[in-house]
Amino acid sequence: ERGNDEGKSGRARVTLDRRQGAGFNVNAALAARPYHEHVLAAAKAHNLDPALIHAVIAAESNYRAGAVSPKGAIGLMQVMPDTGARFGVSAKALRDPQVNIEVGTRYLAWLIDRFNGDLQLALAGYNAGELAVVRHGNRIPPYAETRAYVPRVLNFYDRLRGRQYASAER
Repeated sequence: ERGNDEGKSGRARVTLDRRQGAGFNVNAALAARPYHEHVLAAAKAHNLDPALIHAVIAAESNYRAGAVSPKGAIGLMQVMPDTGARFGVSAKALRDPQVNIEVGTRYLAWLIDRFNGDLQLALAGYNAGELAVVRHGNRIPPYAETRAYVPRVLNFYDRLRGRQYASAER
């Protein structure tokens, strides 16, 4: 369940409680998205909402399976080869959409746990690397790309879940 808590800074903190399981809300529009079967399998395996995974894919690659970033991130979820290697997956294997979604989802779930359910920090870590979040005192790093990325993914997520939340200062 997603909610807002006041963090130490007084800013709203978006949390994702994975202990109670992801409340899957798969509507027809979500199920019609590309690669949905792979997303659903990864979501179930890692106890995440499929809408969140679709939101990351939309922000990262706009569903272009062959996408490669200038920094070398690969595929639908733009997984870095070093991240793939952490999970025993080669850069070549990351080009497979099913593998890419599995590894990206596994990493995102790990980040959510790493940052105690704080979805904003998990997304910042997904974009900038978890060490960047830690180096900045467990706050969203002051990188323009990351500061734009987090609300962009949350906006996609809200729309995919059919919800509109008041935007909090993030």
